[in-house]
Amino acid sequence: MNIEIRLATKEDIPALKELIREAVSVLSAQYYSSAQIESGLSHIFGVDTQLIVDGTYFVAEVEARIVGSGGWSKRETLFGGDQSKLGQLDRLLDPEAEAARIRAFYVHPEWSRKGIGSRILKSCEDAARQAGFSKIELVATLPGEPLYLSRGYEKREPIQIETPDGESLPAFRMTKTLSP
Repeated sequence: MNIEIRLATKEDIPALKELIREAVSVLSAQYYSSAQIESGLSHIFGVDTQLIVDGTYFVAEVEARIVGSGGWSKRETLFGGDQSKLGQLDRLLDPEAEAARIRAFYVHPEWSRKGIGSRILKSCEDAARQAGFSKIELVATLPGEPLYLSRGYEKREPIQIETPDGESLPAFRMTKTLSP
């Protein structure tokens, strides 16, 4: 199995939208209700094109098919796709004082538990470290929590991701110190 990790491009957006819908719909089913999943897909989970523009969003490909994606951010937002933003550009973070963000991780259900998320996460951590960050944080949905725990992230607090239609998705704020 030859898995290629590369930076995402705007041309990948249609495939990423399909990946996100499939990953969230299938992999979240044992953690969230169908109403929570649909609300999350409508209001929270989606492509964040700013990550692609910033050159901080990766895809994993197998035989030219995108089977996973995830990124890191040097901007303030912790989670959410384009549909959850108000149109303004996020403030840049100070690597000396603030933590980089891990963002928007999705793996196709056929490829889950095969190391794809870990490979993308390592690429993100390496890139954040090279950009001068020594700390990293994220909001983990329940399906993503095991990945982050296995990669050395610590739970800081449980949170509820509230959606405009009244749904709420339990999640965790997690952090990690990057080794030099």
